[in-house]
Amino acid sequence: MSVSRIVPNIRTADGSAAEGMERSAEFYGLLGLQEVMNHGWIMTLASASDPAVQLSIMGADATAPVTPDLSIEVADVDAAHAAMRAGGAEIVYPLRDEEWGVRRFFVRDPNGRVVNVLGHR
Repeated sequence: MSVSRIVPNIRTADGSAAEGMERSAEFYGLLGLQEVMNHGWIMTLASASDPAVQLSIMGADATAPVTPDLSIEVADVDAAHAAMRAGGAEIVYPLRDEEWGVRRFFVRDPNGRVVNVLGHR
C-alpha cells in the first residue's frame, strides 16, 4: 500500500464555518502556511517552502455525516477499502466518488478517530 500524504483536519470550534476557517488561516499564516485549496466547507493550508506540509480546516463535511480527524491519500483507494473491510475495520462512510474529484471512504481507527482515506481520480 502506497501512502502519498497525511493531512490533519481541524474542525472549526465556534462561529460560522467561514469565520472559523478565516481565523484559523490567519493564525496558521503566522507560521507561514498559505491557502492552497478552499471549497467553502474545507480549506487546505500548505507551507510555501514545502507544499507537501499541509493542514486542513473545516466546518462540517459537505457530504458525509461525520467530520474526519485526518485524511490519508493512497495510491489505490479501492485496495485500501478492501484491506480495511477484510481487517474488520468499522467503515463509517461508504466508498464513493465525490463531485470534487476524489474517491474516498471513512474508517474509524482503534482510538475512535475518523480517518478519511482518499485518492484523486
